Amino acid sequence: MLEKLARVEERYEELNNLLADPGIATDYVRAAQYAREQSELEQVVDTYRRYKRLQQELEATRAMLEEDLSPEMLELTTEEITSLGRKTQELEEKLRLLLVPKDPKDEKNVIVEIRAGTGGEEAGLFAGDLYRMYTRNAEKHGWTTQILSSSPTGIGGFKEIIFLVQGKGAFSHLKHESGVHRVQRVPITESGGRIHTSAATVAVLPEIDEVEVKIAPDDLRVDVFRASGHGGQSVNTTDSAVRITHLPTGVVATCQDERSQLQNKLRAMAILRARLYDMEQRKQWAEMDAERRSQVGTGERSEKIRTYNFPQNRVTDHRIGLTSHRLEEILDGDLDEFVYQLASAEQAAKLQKVG
Repeated sequence: MLEKLARVEERYEELNNLLADPGIATDYVRAAQYAREQSELEQVVDTYRRYKRLQQELEATRAMLEEDLSPEMLELTTEEITSLGRKTQELEEKLRLLLVPKDPKDEKNVIVEIRAGTGGEEAGLFAGDLYRMYTRNAEKHGWTTQILSSSPTGIGGFKEIIFLVQGKGAFSHLKHESGVHRVQRVPITESGGRIHTSAATVAVLPEIDEVEVKIAPDDLRVDVFRASGHGGQSVNTTDSAVRITHLPTGVVATCQDERSQLQNKLRAMAILRARLYDMEQRKQWAEMDAERRSQVGTGERSEKIRTYNFPQNRVTDHRIGLTSHRLEEILDGDLDEFVYQLASAEQAAKLQKVG
């Protein structure tokens, strides 16, 4: 680890010299690139330098033990060594975390897709519960949400709902929510009081810029039609709904929630870009299957990740074995306990790869 830190510090100083070069200062593209890289290294270098200063101080204090010290000075020196040792260990742990490779997608906005699975109307109601859970959690973090596309069931649920969460770090916060969420409860439609098991699928995709996914206009088929409401009735007298098909892959994105055809097209394109990016990522993951197995879950749509059991007031995440008996609070958006534990598990897995 110390060799890596020395190389990082060396690169940081090299960037300092480059940014001081008049020839670089007039090249705005390179100057911006170097400044961005330097900014990313700054926290690591500052922490490493503090760590080195503490190490030197610790060695100097330990050397004092070889002198003829009074009992009082010996006690003070021993306490100082213990304190410096603890601070050094804390900085060492911080440096390990700082060296963990960061996912460039972590700071992005996120597109969340929730679809009702097995369980009929009850699955649709559960999809609605998950939507409210995520939007309320977003509100707690000061983030905004915006529905991109939805298919309501008419009794408060959704066959499908796709929405955008806008806020720094939204993808990092929600990326482990992809998978099958299962609910066990007595449905409001059940007169006999029997517990049913239903499911909904969640997909969490980073919002992707146009420059990150190149889509040729000739590869798209755009269909427009009239938006429909509950039961299929027309809710718009113009062809404002948009369906975009990516011909090479067959990936389809539809949006009809806006009155403007242009707005629906822009939203559908955002969904399409995210899905195409996700598809490419999954191809790469399949090629690195062994590495994926070492991470928290696989992110597969078919993977059962969490169960919400109403009779037992219990929520269990099956990937990390975490159980909480605060079901109502969690469905009301108090999800951070699970988010942080999943992030910690991912971080621990990555730390094993840091020397």
